[in-house]
Amino acid sequence: MIVLDRAAPCQEPLWASQPVVTLGSTIKFVAEVVSSNWQNDYARKLEDYALLGIPEYWIADYQGLGGEFFVGRPKQPTLTVCLLNAEGRYDRQLLRGDEPIPSSIFPSLNLTAQAVLGVEGYCSP
Repeated sequence: MIVLDRAAPCQEPLWASQPVVTLGSTIKFVAEVVSSNWQNDYARKLEDYALLGIPEYWIADYQGLGGEFFVGRPKQPTLTVCLLNAEGRYDRQLLRGDEPIPSSIFPSLNLTAQAVLGVEGYCSP
């Protein structure tokens, strides 16, 4: 899922003819649901989105598929909130259960990791 800056699509060269975004500055927020190819979400996309200057990136790993470095040991459902810092890198925060989600894009957001991940009593396989 992506959230665009409301005014930015007017600056996008292809927007008038097709819903294609080419400028990183148009995108304010990205959320990804981790798949079996979790390396892309935790490494490649994290790097790409930082280079594009996307201020906030969430990685929703509701099955705990990521490597232990990303979801802990034992593996468990984890929401990783990545906020772009002044150096152009993401500061990452791993959230689980009833931990509240910090958001620079949605400052009045009142959600927990569990609400986003949709897991209760999850046991890893």
